[in-house]
Amino acid sequence: MLPTDGLMCFPGQTWEKVLSKVKKAVVFMDDSCSESLHWNGGAALLLEAGARNVKQFSSFEAGGQNEPKAVFVVSTLLKGRTADIIKDIISLSHFQYCVVFTSVPHYIHLLANNVSSDLDGKPVFEQFEEKLCEWMGDMNFTAEVMYAPVVFAPLTQQLYLLPAFSDVFPLLEVDLETINEKRPEKKRFGSLMDIDIQALPPELQMQIKHLASTLNLMFDFISTREESFVVGPMSRLIATEMACHPQAKNRRKMAPNKASIVFIDRTLDLTGAVGHHGDNLVEKILSVLPQLPGHVTDVQVDMRQLTNLKETTDTTGILAPGCLAQNQ
Repeated sequence: MLPTDGLMCFPGQTWEKVLSKVKKAVVFMDDSCSESLHWNGGAALLLEAGARNVKQFSSFEAGGQNEPKAVFVVSTLLKGRTADIIKDIISLSHFQYCVVFTSVPHYIHLLANNVSSDLDGKPVFEQFEEKLCEWMGDMNFTAEVMYAPVVFAPLTQQLYLLPAFSDVFPLLEVDLETINEKRPEKKRFGSLMDIDIQALPPELQMQIKHLASTLNLMFDFISTREESFVVGPMSRLIATEMACHPQAKNRRKMAPNKASIVFIDRTLDLTGAVGHHGDNLVEKILSVLPQLPGHVTDVQVDMRQLTNLKETTDTTGILAPGCLAQNQ
């Protein structure tokens, strides 16, 4: 398989593990994973695989009386608010079998919990499985926790986006000041390019490691060793983290293919990144039409123009909006 062919099927391949578990289950999914699914076939993909229902990942949702199986798909660490929401949903339901997929690999869960990465097995996932059984009310019920990198949104065969990382913003001078305020005077950084990942807030560290791990997985899938080029301090941190990843070291020795990857901090060209020049149709569409709720990569298209439906209080919300991902 050529690297380009592998790259085109990679986003869909990441969903295979999830699809194998959704039969007869009610599926709860957060916004970032929902957006990835939106560009990989939509909810129909889950329903065709046997899912009974697809619901928002929210404390206000729950399974029905006759729905004993649940699948949770999230793009975050299994702690804090994410764990609380899963607990709330289970507490309001009658599940006997729960499967949780997270796009964050286990080794990052270890780092986030200050646990040594030298431990055998997947202790964080195993502990969360025990919590799931506790929340279901019977330790003999079944619980599974797995890693699935379902974060890629393939807008075209040549353009992939990562909605889960839409809030990762390049470092600014004000960030340098904030970081230096917490350091001894002799250990302060002279510029943004001097900052190392350990100086960043823990949450941002985890996001950078998560992004680097996700990109590493993609290059592993297409058996390609990468040569990285960076423009900007945040790009340098991501590329450095990617180069230090254990899988990357092995891949660069064995992978038969080669590719260049360029990381760019768009804050170095902020006027170009946020300007509305009207140079192409896509830019006009994205700037004029409202975003789909919970999405950062797609817009709502008013479909009433294609019908005789008149806008009244009785018809409000009766017609689902169109979007770029489903153009047929």
